[in-house]
Amino acid sequence: MLFSLQTTGLVQDLDSLTVKEQQFADLVRSSSPQELWSMFLDHAINFGVKVLLALLLYFVGGWIIRMIIKLVKKAHKKRKTEPTLASFVESLVSIVLWIVLICITVSVLGVNSASVAALLASGGVAIGLALSGTMQNFAGGLMLLIFKPFKVGDFIEAQGFSGFVTELNIVSTKLLTTDNRQIILPNGTLANGNLVNVNRMPLRRIDIPVSVAYGSDAEAVKNALLEIARQHELVLDGTTAGAADPAVLLMDLGDSSVNFAFRAWVNSANYWPVRAWLCENIYMQLPAKYGIQFPFPQVDVHIKQ
Repeated sequence: MLFSLQTTGLVQDLDSLTVKEQQFADLVRSSSPQELWSMFLDHAINFGVKVLLALLLYFVGGWIIRMIIKLVKKAHKKRKTEPTLASFVESLVSIVLWIVLICITVSVLGVNSASVAALLASGGVAIGLALSGTMQNFAGGLMLLIFKPFKVGDFIEAQGFSGFVTELNIVSTKLLTTDNRQIILPNGTLANGNLVNVNRMPLRRIDIPVSVAYGSDAEAVKNALLEIARQHELVLDGTTAGAADPAVLLMDLGDSSVNFAFRAWVNSANYWPVRAWLCENIYMQLPAKYGIQFPFPQVDVHIKQ
């Protein structure tokens, strides 16, 4: 039934086109060259005026869209909107306004609005099928915006990359690595994959494995590491909510070393500088100040006569 209706409509369109061709041929035969030229000029002028109006509308509309985006940005700054939400909304508003402007511009040229809408609908279906990955990224962006696993400024680890979040738009998230590289991750895989937000929590624990030679006094090692921890003012203790005193645990006995686990709590923003300071001072102070030696791989060889 549907095929029959489509066939009937196609035949009607072809008949209408044939009638219009016949009318045009009759007009050419019945008109003088001067009349044809005058008609051509009239149509050309009308079309030229429409083109100029469409171009004017396009440029003026583009300027208005840019002003609207600036107003949206100012409103976000005034209301102190979260940068992640602000970036997403600005990107979405910009795309929607440009699509509306293009539709209006095309309609000024004389194209039927219903035809434009039908064309956009059919084109949207085709584009949606062709860009299914992009639609998945758009949906992923909405999920990230709703559940907020991170925000602009957070340091995250995802998809084998790590860096500070600088922007979240409708299809991708931009990271800035510590060595100043920009990484662009699609929102679809980012929303469905494993993600580590390093500085989401205000406090973070530093874990440093420390190995010493066999024969070292275990209590002396523990006291030395705790004293080194107390030397740094940014290392927290149990008086801070959510933190604990520095601790040293004897974890296991290796083939060539006695292995300790050194733990200390710091504010997330101070994690890397404090960790680097602790590693350096453990290496420098244990042998020189406390007489505790680091191990080397050892092999005992027994020779039998």
